Amino acid sequence: MKNLKLSLIVLSGLLASGVFAQQQAMFTQYMFNAVAINPGVVGTHKSLSVTALLREQWVGIEGAPSTQTLSVHSPLLNDRVGLGLLFVNDQIGITRQNSLFGAYAYRVNFGSGTLSLGLQAGFSNYKSNQNELNPNNPDMSLTENYNSGLKPNFGSGAYFYTDRLYLGFSVPMLVNHNFFDDGDSGKDQRKHYFMMAGYVIPLSSSLMLKPNILVKGVEGAPVEFDLNANLLIEQIIWVGVSYRSFDSIDALLELQINSQLKLGYAHDFTTSDLKRANRGTHEIMLNYVFAFKNKKTITPRYF
Repeated sequence: MKNLKLSLIVLSGLLASGVFAQQQAMFTQYMFNAVAINPGVVGTHKSLSVTALLREQWVGIEGAPSTQTLSVHSPLLNDRVGLGLLFVNDQIGITRQNSLFGAYAYRVNFGSGTLSLGLQAGFSNYKSNQNELNPNNPDMSLTENYNSGLKPNFGSGAYFYTDRLYLGFSVPMLVNHNFFDDGDSGKDQRKHYFMMAGYVIPLSSSLMLKPNILVKGVEGAPVEFDLNANLLIEQIIWVGVSYRSFDSIDALLELQINSQLKLGYAHDFTTSDLKRANRGTHEIMLNYVFAFKNKKTITPRYF
């Protein structure tokens, strides 16, 4: 265990030095937090929606990833346009990346559903604190703290949905920044490509089954996918299980407290080589959709 912890700390130092680029965070509850990966989703909750998510990965391993997101989005009065904000704080060991993006989406009727096309633009800041490295394992190449300053970026996404179906494709960050400005392409932040889909299947008057899939492609890395199935009981409780390739099997529980408030929890059981060194991953989500006098909150809302 001690050696594994020290290895992870050294890996964090390598991240800070640019040998590897810190990449975009992943989420188990992506189907309920889709704004974090696709700007085309903004405004689709039909009213002002606020979602906060906390993810603590590989609990028990020093320097393991910790991610927090906050998204706020709403349609405008004509319901054709959606506007949103997304803040992400992502920390791995001694490295931290903060991002703030504004998003715009325009929706058009497309067959029996709606097609929402989104754009986002904003800034990311990358920092490292070498003082947090273990002093018993010094590395002369990791001696200075680093602050990249604000790096602009933009992304795009398409999102098609009906009452029972959704399909999405997005590239949240289109610019491959080199945070260390040294021209070494091996240190670039890589583009991430996301494809997601889900469908609600009525099983009875009180049961709904919703399978979901998320496919993630990153330049220079193997394609990853999440397979998920959620069961909705009495329009109140979601119970689900997921499989994430190369990483984990996950359990999900979502509680629709009322038509506006949803609370979610997910636990990832690690299947990789790190499974004996950590106590799993915890993810908590809270979503609130405001109800205004001139609008009605859609009930039920499946995604």
